[in-house]
Amino acid sequence: MVVAGTGRTDHVIGGEFVAGGGDRIEVVNPATEEVIAAVPAGTAAEVDAAVVAARAAFPAWSARPVQERGDAVRRISQGLGARRDEIAATITAEMGSPIIFATRVQASLPIATSAALADLLADFPWTERIGNSLVVREPAGVVAAITPWNYPLHQIVAKVAPALAAGCTVVLKPSEIAPLTAGILAEIIADAGVPAGVFNVVHGVGPVVGEALAAHPDVDMVSFTGSTRAGRRVSAVAADTVKRVALELGGKSASVLLDDADLRAAVKITMANCYINGGQTCTALSRMLVPAARHDEAVEVAVAAAGKYVVGDPTDAATRIGPMSSAAQRDRVTGYIRTGVSEGAVLATGGPEAPEGFDRGYYVRPTVFAAVRPDMVIANEEIFGPVLSVIPYTCDDEAVEIANATPYGLAGAVFSVDEERAVAVARRLRTGQVDVNGGAFNPAAPFGGYKQSGNGRELGRFGLEEFCELKSIQL
Repeated sequence: MVVAGTGRTDHVIGGEFVAGGGDRIEVVNPATEEVIAAVPAGTAAEVDAAVVAARAAFPAWSARPVQERGDAVRRISQGLGARRDEIAATITAEMGSPIIFATRVQASLPIATSAALADLLADFPWTERIGNSLVVREPAGVVAAITPWNYPLHQIVAKVAPALAAGCTVVLKPSEIAPLTAGILAEIIADAGVPAGVFNVVHGVGPVVGEALAAHPDVDMVSFTGSTRAGRRVSAVAADTVKRVALELGGKSASVLLDDADLRAAVKITMANCYINGGQTCTALSRMLVPAARHDEAVEVAVAAAGKYVVGDPTDAATRIGPMSSAAQRDRVTGYIRTGVSEGAVLATGGPEAPEGFDRGYYVRPTVFAAVRPDMVIANEEIFGPVLSVIPYTCDDEAVEIANATPYGLAGAVFSVDEERAVAVARRLRTGQVDVNGGAFNPAAPFGGYKQSGNGRELGRFGLEEFCELKSIQL
Protein backbone atom coordinates (compact mmCIF):
# COMPACT_ATOMS: atom_id res chain seq x y z
CA MET A 1 0.00 0.00 0.00
CA VAL A 2 1.30 3.45 -0.90
CA VAL A 3 1.63 5.70 2.14
CA ALA A 4 0.19 9.20 1.97
CA GLY A 5 2.73 11.95 1.64
CA THR A 6 2.46 15.60 2.52
CA GLY A 7 5.27 17.30 0.72
CA ARG A 8 6.21 20.36 2.73
CA THR A 9 3.45 21.90 4.84
CA ASP A 10 5.00 25.37 4.96
CA HIS A 11 4.23 28.46 2.93
CA VAL A 12 6.29 28.84 -0.24
CA ILE A 13 7.40 32.44 -0.74
CA GLY A 14 10.02 33.49 -3.25
CA GLY A 15 11.36 29.97 -3.58
CA GLU A 16 11.78 29.48 0.17
CA PHE A 17 9.75 27.28 2.50
CA VAL A 18 8.47 29.53 5.30
CA ALA A 19 7.08 27.93 8.44
CA GLY A 20 5.10 30.93 9.62
CA GLY A 21 5.17 32.07 13.22
CA GLY A 22 1.54 32.03 14.24
CA ASP A 23 -1.23 29.49 14.67
CA ARG A 24 -1.42 26.18 12.83
CA ILE A 25 -4.44 24.66 11.11
CA GLU A 26 -4.91 20.96 11.75
CA VAL A 27 -5.63 18.63 8.85
CA VAL A 28 -8.04 15.88 9.93
CA ASN A 29 -8.50 12.50 8.26
CA PRO A 30 -12.30 12.39 7.82
CA ALA A 31 -12.42 8.58 8.00
CA THR A 32 -10.57 8.27 11.31
CA GLU A 33 -11.06 11.78 12.78
CA GLU A 34 -7.33 11.82 13.51
CA VAL A 35 -5.06 14.81 12.94
CA ILE A 36 -2.57 13.87 10.23
CA ALA A 37 -0.78 17.18 9.64
CA ALA A 38 -0.92 20.92 10.25
CA VAL A 39 -0.28 23.93 8.04
CA PRO A 40 0.42 27.52 9.05
CA ALA A 41 -2.46 29.94 9.38
CA GLY A 42 -1.26 32.62 7.03
CA THR A 43 -1.80 36.34 7.50
CA ALA A 44 -1.88 39.42 5.32
CA ALA A 45 1.85 39.77 5.92
CA GLU A 46 2.61 36.43 4.23
CA VAL A 47 0.24 37.33 1.42
CA ASP A 48 2.06 40.60 0.85
CA ALA A 49 5.47 38.87 0.86
CA ALA A 50 4.25 36.27 -1.65
CA VAL A 51 2.75 38.90 -3.95
CA VAL A 52 5.97 40.93 -3.82
CA ALA A 53 7.90 37.79 -4.82
CA ALA A 54 5.48 37.02 -7.65
CA ARG A 55 5.61 40.60 -8.92
CA ALA A 56 9.41 40.56 -8.90
CA ALA A 57 9.52 37.26 -10.82
CA PHE A 58 6.95 38.31 -13.42
CA PRO A 59 9.11 40.29 -15.91
CA ALA A 60 11.65 37.52 -16.46
CA TRP A 61 9.12 34.67 -16.50
CA SER A 62 6.73 36.41 -18.87
CA ALA A 63 9.64 37.18 -21.22
CA ARG A 64 10.65 33.53 -21.53
CA PRO A 65 9.83 31.90 -24.86
CA VAL A 66 6.53 30.05 -24.94
CA GLN A 67 8.36 26.79 -25.65
CA GLU A 68 10.39 27.11 -22.45
CA ARG A 69 7.29 27.74 -20.39
CA GLY A 70 5.58 24.80 -22.10
CA ASP A 71 8.56 22.56 -21.39
CA ALA A 72 8.30 23.50 -17.72
CA VAL A 73 4.62 22.60 -17.67
CA ARG A 74 5.46 19.26 -19.31
CA ARG A 75 8.08 18.54 -16.62
CA ILE A 76 5.46 19.36 -13.98
CA SER A 77 3.11 16.83 -15.61
CA GLN A 78 5.86 14.22 -15.58
CA GLY A 79 6.60 14.98 -11.93
CA LEU A 80 2.94 14.51 -11.06
CA GLY A 81 2.99 11.19 -12.88
CA ALA A 82 6.03 10.00 -10.94
CA ARG A 83 4.23 10.70 -7.65
CA ARG A 84 0.71 9.73 -8.70
CA ASP A 85 0.13 6.97 -6.17
CA GLU A 86 1.51 9.06 -3.31
CA ILE A 87 -0.74 11.94 -4.37
CA ALA A 88 -3.80 9.67 -4.51
CA ALA A 89 -3.10 8.28 -1.04
CA THR A 90 -2.65 11.81 0.27
CA ILE A 91 -5.98 12.98 -1.14
CA THR A 92 -7.71 9.94 0.35
CA ALA A 93 -6.18 10.73 3.74
CA GLU A 94 -6.95 14.44 3.76
CA MET A 95 -10.48 14.53 2.32
CA GLY A 96 -11.76 10.96 2.13
CA SER A 97 -12.01 10.34 -1.60
CA PRO A 98 -12.05 6.54 -2.18
CA ILE A 99 -8.61 5.33 -3.23
CA ILE A 100 -9.70 3.96 -6.62
CA PHE A 101 -11.33 7.27 -7.54
CA ALA A 102 -8.43 9.22 -6.04
CA THR A 103 -5.98 7.28 -8.21
CA ARG A 104 -7.95 7.21 -11.46
CA VAL A 105 -9.34 10.75 -11.31
CA GLN A 106 -8.05 12.94 -8.49
CA ALA A 107 -4.36 12.19 -9.15
CA SER A 108 -4.49 11.24 -12.83
CA LEU A 109 -6.61 14.04 -14.31
CA PRO A 110 -4.06 16.78 -13.45
CA ILE A 111 -1.36 14.75 -15.18
CA ALA A 112 -3.45 14.56 -18.34
CA THR A 113 -4.67 18.17 -18.36
CA SER A 114 -1.21 19.66 -17.81
CA ALA A 115 0.34 17.47 -20.52
CA ALA A 116 -2.44 18.37 -22.96
CA LEU A 117 -1.92 22.04 -22.20
CA ALA A 118 1.79 21.78 -22.99
CA ASP A 119 0.87 20.14 -26.31
CA LEU A 120 -1.44 22.93 -27.46
CA LEU A 121 0.88 25.88 -26.80
CA ALA A 122 2.64 25.73 -30.18
CA ASP A 123 -0.63 26.18 -32.08
CA PHE A 124 -2.19 28.72 -29.72
CA PRO A 125 -2.87 32.07 -31.46
CA TRP A 126 -0.52 34.24 -29.40
CA THR A 127 -0.54 36.76 -32.26
CA GLU A 128 -3.05 37.16 -35.07
CA ARG A 129 -3.63 39.76 -37.77
CA ILE A 130 -7.01 41.48 -38.01
CA GLY A 131 -7.01 44.09 -40.73
CA ASN A 132 -4.30 46.60 -39.95
CA SER A 133 -3.97 45.37 -36.36
CA LEU A 134 -1.80 42.82 -34.65
CA VAL A 135 -3.83 41.28 -31.84
CA VAL A 136 -1.43 40.01 -29.21
CA ARG A 137 -2.18 37.77 -26.25
CA GLU A 138 -0.02 38.59 -23.25
CA PRO A 139 0.08 37.25 -19.67
CA ALA A 140 -2.44 38.76 -17.26
CA GLY A 141 0.21 39.31 -14.58
CA VAL A 142 0.24 38.15 -10.97
CA VAL A 143 -2.56 35.62 -10.42
CA ALA A 144 -4.14 34.70 -7.09
CA ALA A 145 -5.42 31.12 -7.33
CA ILE A 146 -7.89 30.16 -4.60
CA THR A 147 -8.93 26.52 -4.67
CA PRO A 148 -11.37 24.14 -2.90
CA TRP A 149 -11.05 20.86 -1.04
CA ASN A 150 -13.17 18.51 -3.15
CA TYR A 151 -10.66 18.09 -6.01
CA PRO A 152 -7.65 19.54 -4.22
CA LEU A 153 -4.96 18.91 -6.84
CA HIS A 154 -7.03 19.00 -10.03
CA GLN A 155 -8.42 22.43 -9.22
CA ILE A 156 -4.95 23.75 -8.44
CA VAL A 157 -3.39 22.40 -11.63
CA ALA A 158 -6.34 23.61 -13.73
CA LYS A 159 -5.33 27.14 -12.70
CA VAL A 160 -1.57 26.96 -12.16
CA ALA A 161 -0.62 25.12 -15.37
CA PRO A 162 -2.30 27.56 -17.79
CA ALA A 163 -1.25 30.55 -15.71
CA LEU A 164 2.41 29.50 -15.87
CA ALA A 165 2.13 28.62 -19.55
CA ALA A 166 0.66 32.05 -20.30
CA GLY A 167 3.60 33.72 -18.54
CA CYS A 168 1.84 34.67 -15.32
CA THR A 169 3.22 34.24 -11.83
CA VAL A 170 1.04 32.73 -9.13
CA VAL A 171 0.18 32.95 -5.45
CA LEU A 172 -1.88 29.91 -4.47
CA LYS A 173 -4.17 29.64 -1.47
CA PRO A 174 -5.20 25.98 -1.24
CA SER A 175 -8.11 24.85 0.90
CA GLU A 176 -7.21 24.59 4.56
CA ILE A 177 -9.25 21.38 4.72
CA ALA A 178 -7.19 19.56 2.07
CA PRO A 179 -3.90 21.48 1.66
CA LEU A 180 -1.37 18.67 1.52
CA THR A 181 -1.08 18.09 -2.22
CA ALA A 182 -0.13 21.77 -2.59
CA GLY A 183 3.12 20.94 -0.81
CA ILE A 184 3.80 18.03 -3.15
CA LEU A 185 3.09 20.24 -6.16
CA ALA A 186 5.44 22.93 -4.83
CA GLU A 187 8.25 20.37 -4.70
CA ILE A 188 7.44 19.17 -8.21
CA ILE A 189 7.40 22.72 -9.59
CA ALA A 190 10.76 23.48 -7.99
CA ASP A 191 12.21 20.25 -9.40
CA ALA A 192 10.86 21.25 -12.84
CA GLY A 193 13.18 24.24 -12.83
CA VAL A 194 10.55 26.95 -12.42
CA PRO A 195 12.37 30.01 -11.00
CA ALA A 196 11.87 31.21 -7.45
CA GLY A 197 8.89 33.52 -7.02
CA VAL A 198 6.99 32.26 -10.05
CA PHE A 199 4.92 29.90 -7.89
CA ASN A 200 4.11 30.75 -4.27
CA VAL A 201 1.84 29.17 -1.67
CA VAL A 202 0.18 30.84 1.31
CA HIS A 203 -1.88 28.56 3.54
CA GLY A 204 -4.76 29.86 5.61
CA VAL A 205 -8.47 30.55 5.75
CA GLY A 206 -10.51 32.41 3.18
CA PRO A 207 -11.57 35.41 5.28
CA VAL A 208 -7.91 36.19 6.01
CA VAL A 209 -5.69 34.93 3.18
CA GLY A 210 -8.29 34.78 0.43
CA GLU A 211 -9.56 38.29 1.08
CA ALA A 212 -6.04 39.70 1.36
CA LEU A 213 -5.24 38.23 -2.07
CA ALA A 214 -8.46 39.46 -3.66
CA ALA A 215 -7.89 42.97 -2.28
CA HIS A 216 -4.17 43.21 -2.99
CA PRO A 217 -3.40 46.04 -5.45
CA ASP A 218 -0.50 44.11 -7.01
CA VAL A 219 -2.63 41.06 -7.83
CA ASP A 220 -3.84 41.41 -11.41
CA MET A 221 -6.28 38.51 -11.51
CA VAL A 222 -8.11 36.19 -9.13
CA SER A 223 -9.08 32.68 -10.25
CA PHE A 224 -11.44 31.24 -7.65
CA THR A 225 -13.21 27.90 -7.33
CA GLY A 226 -15.58 27.34 -4.44
CA SER A 227 -19.07 28.10 -3.19
CA THR A 228 -21.26 30.73 -4.77
CA ARG A 229 -21.41 32.59 -1.46
CA ALA A 230 -17.62 32.81 -1.26
CA GLY A 231 -17.41 33.72 -4.94
CA ARG A 232 -19.68 36.70 -4.37
CA ARG A 233 -17.37 37.87 -1.59
CA VAL A 234 -14.27 37.47 -3.74
CA SER A 235 -15.90 39.54 -6.48
CA ALA A 236 -16.92 42.27 -4.05
CA VAL A 237 -13.45 42.52 -2.49
CA ALA A 238 -11.69 42.43 -5.87
CA ALA A 239 -13.93 45.15 -7.28
CA ASP A 240 -12.11 47.91 -5.39
CA THR A 241 -9.03 47.36 -7.56
CA VAL A 242 -10.98 46.43 -10.71
CA LYS A 243 -8.93 43.28 -11.20
CA ARG A 244 -9.99 40.41 -13.40
CA VAL A 245 -11.95 37.69 -11.62
CA ALA A 246 -12.70 34.19 -12.94
CA LEU A 247 -15.18 32.20 -10.88
CA GLU A 248 -16.10 28.50 -10.94
CA LEU A 249 -18.85 28.13 -8.37
CA GLY A 250 -21.67 25.87 -7.28
CA GLY A 251 -24.21 23.85 -9.20
CA LYS A 252 -27.57 22.13 -8.93
CA SER A 253 -27.44 20.18 -12.15
CA ALA A 254 -30.41 18.44 -13.71
CA SER A 255 -30.43 15.11 -15.51
CA VAL A 256 -33.41 15.16 -17.86
CA LEU A 257 -34.75 11.73 -18.82
CA LEU A 258 -37.02 12.20 -21.83
CA ASP A 259 -40.00 9.90 -22.26
CA ASP A 260 -38.23 7.66 -24.79
CA ALA A 261 -35.00 7.28 -22.80
CA ASP A 262 -33.50 3.92 -21.86
CA LEU A 263 -34.58 4.44 -18.27
CA ARG A 264 -32.35 1.89 -16.56
CA ALA A 265 -29.22 3.06 -18.33
CA ALA A 266 -30.09 6.72 -17.78
CA VAL A 267 -30.75 6.25 -14.06
CA LYS A 268 -27.52 4.32 -13.61
CA ILE A 269 -25.48 7.04 -15.32
CA THR A 270 -27.28 9.78 -13.40
CA MET A 271 -26.62 8.04 -10.09
CA ALA A 272 -22.94 7.66 -10.92
CA ASN A 273 -22.73 11.38 -11.64
CA CYS A 274 -24.71 12.29 -8.54
CA TYR A 275 -22.65 10.16 -6.15
CA ILE A 276 -19.24 10.81 -7.74
CA ASN A 277 -16.65 11.74 -5.10
CA GLY A 278 -19.33 11.17 -2.47
CA GLY A 279 -21.52 13.77 -4.17
CA GLN A 280 -18.90 16.40 -3.37
CA THR A 281 -18.68 17.58 -6.97
CA CYS A 282 -19.93 20.90 -8.33
CA THR A 283 -21.23 19.23 -11.51
CA ALA A 284 -23.06 16.42 -9.68
CA LEU A 285 -26.38 15.50 -11.32
CA SER A 286 -28.31 15.96 -8.09
CA ARG A 287 -31.74 16.44 -9.71
CA MET A 288 -33.20 13.68 -11.87
CA LEU A 289 -36.19 14.85 -13.92
CA VAL A 290 -38.41 11.99 -15.10
CA PRO A 291 -41.76 11.79 -16.91
CA ALA A 292 -44.51 11.60 -14.29
CA ALA A 293 -45.78 8.34 -15.77
CA ARG A 294 -42.36 6.72 -15.20
CA HIS A 295 -41.59 8.30 -11.83
CA ASP A 296 -42.17 5.22 -9.69
CA GLU A 297 -40.20 3.00 -12.05
CA ALA A 298 -37.29 5.46 -12.02
CA VAL A 299 -37.30 5.63 -8.23
CA GLU A 300 -37.27 1.83 -7.98
CA VAL A 301 -34.23 1.66 -10.26
CA ALA A 302 -32.51 4.49 -8.36
CA VAL A 303 -33.02 2.81 -4.99
CA ALA A 304 -31.58 -0.45 -6.31
CA ALA A 305 -28.61 1.43 -7.75
CA ALA A 306 -28.01 3.32 -4.51
CA GLY A 307 -27.74 0.01 -2.69
CA LYS A 308 -24.66 -0.85 -4.75
CA TYR A 309 -22.73 2.19 -3.55
CA VAL A 310 -20.65 0.68 -0.79
CA VAL A 311 -19.92 3.13 2.02
CA GLY A 312 -16.70 2.42 3.83
CA ASP A 313 -13.04 2.95 4.53
CA PRO A 314 -11.74 5.06 1.64
CA THR A 315 -8.46 3.12 1.57
CA ASP A 316 -10.42 -0.04 0.70
CA ALA A 317 -10.63 -0.64 -3.05
CA ALA A 318 -14.23 -1.88 -2.65
CA THR A 319 -15.46 1.43 -1.24
CA ARG A 320 -17.46 3.65 -3.59
CA ILE A 321 -18.43 6.36 -1.10
CA GLY A 322 -16.03 7.45 1.61
CA PRO A 323 -16.66 9.96 4.37
CA MET A 324 -17.63 13.54 3.78
CA SER A 325 -14.59 15.80 3.89
CA SER A 326 -15.25 17.19 7.36
CA ALA A 327 -17.66 17.12 10.28
CA ALA A 328 -19.13 20.39 9.06
CA GLN A 329 -19.78 18.93 5.61
CA ARG A 330 -21.39 15.81 7.08
CA ASP A 331 -23.66 17.99 9.21
CA ARG A 332 -24.53 20.13 6.21
CA VAL A 333 -25.59 17.09 4.17
CA THR A 334 -27.58 15.42 6.94
CA GLY A 335 -29.23 18.78 7.66
CA TYR A 336 -30.45 18.94 4.07
CA ILE A 337 -31.74 15.37 4.30
CA ARG A 338 -33.77 16.34 7.36
CA THR A 339 -35.05 19.38 5.50
CA GLY A 340 -36.19 17.18 2.62
CA VAL A 341 -38.15 14.97 4.99
CA SER A 342 -39.74 17.97 6.69
CA GLU A 343 -40.72 19.44 3.30
CA GLY A 344 -42.67 16.31 2.47
CA ALA A 345 -40.37 14.67 -0.05
CA VAL A 346 -40.55 10.86 0.02
CA LEU A 347 -37.39 9.33 1.52
CA ALA A 348 -36.99 6.35 -0.78
CA THR A 349 -33.68 5.19 0.69
CA GLY A 350 -30.97 6.51 2.97
CA GLY A 351 -31.62 9.14 5.61
CA PRO A 352 -29.83 11.43 8.06
CA GLU A 353 -28.60 8.73 10.44
CA ALA A 354 -25.02 7.49 10.23
CA PRO A 355 -24.59 4.28 8.22
CA GLU A 356 -24.64 1.13 10.32
CA GLY A 357 -21.31 0.15 11.81
CA PHE A 358 -19.70 3.59 11.62
CA ASP A 359 -19.14 5.06 15.06
CA ARG A 360 -16.38 7.36 13.85
CA GLY A 361 -15.72 9.18 10.61
CA TYR A 362 -17.92 11.66 8.80
CA TYR A 363 -20.10 9.21 6.88
CA VAL A 364 -23.49 9.77 5.24
CA ARG A 365 -25.99 7.29 3.83
CA PRO A 366 -26.50 7.37 0.04
CA THR A 367 -29.94 8.94 -0.19
CA VAL A 368 -32.73 9.14 -2.78
CA PHE A 369 -35.75 11.41 -2.43
CA ALA A 370 -38.84 10.77 -4.55
CA ALA A 371 -41.78 13.02 -5.46
CA VAL A 372 -39.68 16.12 -5.03
CA ARG A 373 -41.36 19.39 -5.96
CA PRO A 374 -39.29 21.97 -7.86
CA ASP A 375 -39.89 24.58 -5.15
CA MET A 376 -38.39 22.46 -2.35
CA VAL A 377 -35.11 23.48 -0.74
CA ILE A 378 -33.50 20.16 -1.68
CA ALA A 379 -34.38 20.84 -5.32
CA ASN A 380 -32.79 24.29 -5.35
CA GLU A 381 -29.81 24.43 -3.01
CA GLU A 382 -26.47 22.70 -3.51
CA ILE A 383 -26.20 19.87 -0.97
CA PHE A 384 -22.74 18.58 -1.94
CA GLY A 385 -23.30 15.05 -0.76
CA PRO A 386 -24.75 11.73 -1.99
CA VAL A 387 -28.35 12.93 -2.22
CA LEU A 388 -30.52 12.58 -5.33
CA SER A 389 -33.86 14.34 -5.82
CA VAL A 390 -36.26 12.70 -8.29
CA ILE A 391 -38.64 15.29 -9.79
CA PRO A 392 -41.58 14.35 -12.03
CA TYR A 393 -42.59 16.45 -15.05
CA THR A 394 -45.37 16.31 -17.64
CA CYS A 395 -43.80 17.50 -20.92
CA ASP A 396 -40.48 18.55 -22.45
CA ASP A 397 -41.21 22.24 -21.97
CA GLU A 398 -41.88 21.75 -18.27
CA ALA A 399 -38.70 19.68 -17.91
CA VAL A 400 -36.65 22.50 -19.43
CA GLU A 401 -38.40 25.05 -17.22
CA ILE A 402 -37.64 23.03 -14.08
CA ALA A 403 -34.05 22.38 -15.12
CA ASN A 404 -33.46 26.12 -15.65
CA ALA A 405 -35.32 27.29 -12.53
CA THR A 406 -32.41 27.31 -10.06
CA PRO A 407 -29.86 30.15 -9.72
CA TYR A 408 -27.17 27.78 -10.96
CA GLY A 409 -26.07 26.76 -14.44
CA LEU A 410 -22.97 24.59 -14.31
CA ALA A 411 -23.83 21.19 -15.80
CA GLY A 412 -26.65 18.96 -16.93
CA ALA A 413 -27.59 15.86 -18.86
CA VAL A 414 -30.24 14.75 -21.34
CA PHE A 415 -31.20 11.18 -22.23
CA SER A 416 -33.20 10.05 -25.28
CA VAL A 417 -32.93 7.30 -27.88
CA ASP A 418 -33.21 10.13 -30.42
CA GLU A 419 -29.89 11.98 -30.20
CA GLU A 420 -31.16 14.89 -32.29
CA ARG A 421 -34.04 15.39 -29.88
CA ALA A 422 -31.68 15.18 -26.89
CA VAL A 423 -29.32 17.76 -28.38
CA ALA A 424 -32.27 20.08 -29.05
CA VAL A 425 -33.21 19.92 -25.37
CA ALA A 426 -29.55 20.29 -24.34
CA ARG A 427 -29.38 23.54 -26.31
CA ARG A 428 -32.27 24.89 -24.24
CA LEU A 429 -30.57 24.28 -20.90
CA ARG A 430 -28.95 27.40 -19.45
CA THR A 431 -25.82 25.68 -18.28
CA GLY A 432 -22.14 25.53 -19.16
CA GLN A 433 -21.96 21.87 -20.17
CA VAL A 434 -24.48 19.15 -20.95
CA ASP A 435 -23.87 15.42 -21.37
CA VAL A 436 -26.06 13.66 -23.92
CA ASN A 437 -26.73 9.97 -23.25
CA GLY A 438 -23.74 9.74 -20.93
CA GLY A 439 -21.24 11.61 -23.10
CA ALA A 440 -17.79 11.46 -21.51
CA PHE A 441 -16.11 14.39 -19.77
CA ASN A 442 -13.77 16.15 -22.20
CA PRO A 443 -10.86 17.93 -20.46
CA ALA A 444 -10.04 19.83 -23.66
CA ALA A 445 -13.49 21.42 -23.78
CA PRO A 446 -14.31 24.63 -21.87
CA PHE A 447 -15.44 24.09 -18.27
CA GLY A 448 -17.48 26.69 -16.42
CA GLY A 449 -20.97 27.92 -15.74
CA TYR A 450 -23.82 30.30 -16.42
CA LYS A 451 -25.65 32.48 -13.88
CA GLN A 452 -24.50 32.01 -10.27
CA SER A 453 -22.30 29.08 -11.24
CA GLY A 454 -19.67 31.65 -12.16
CA ASN A 455 -17.94 33.21 -15.11
CA GLY A 456 -14.85 32.41 -17.15
CA ARG A 457 -13.73 29.00 -18.35
CA GLU A 458 -11.10 26.44 -17.40
CA LEU A 459 -9.22 23.65 -19.22
CA GLY A 460 -7.72 23.40 -22.69
CA ARG A 461 -7.41 26.42 -25.00
CA PHE A 462 -10.26 28.23 -23.27
CA GLY A 463 -8.62 27.88 -19.88
CA LEU A 464 -5.38 29.29 -21.26
CA GLU A 465 -7.20 32.30 -22.70
CA GLU A 466 -8.45 33.22 -19.21
CA PHE A 467 -4.89 34.08 -18.16
CA CYS A 468 -4.17 36.30 -21.17
CA GLU A 469 -4.74 39.99 -21.81
CA LEU A 470 -5.50 41.18 -25.34
CA LYS A 471 -3.54 44.01 -26.94
CA SER A 472 -4.23 45.56 -30.33
CA ILE A 473 -1.27 47.05 -32.18
CA GLN A 474 -2.39 49.17 -35.13
CA LEU A 475 0.02 49.23 -38.07
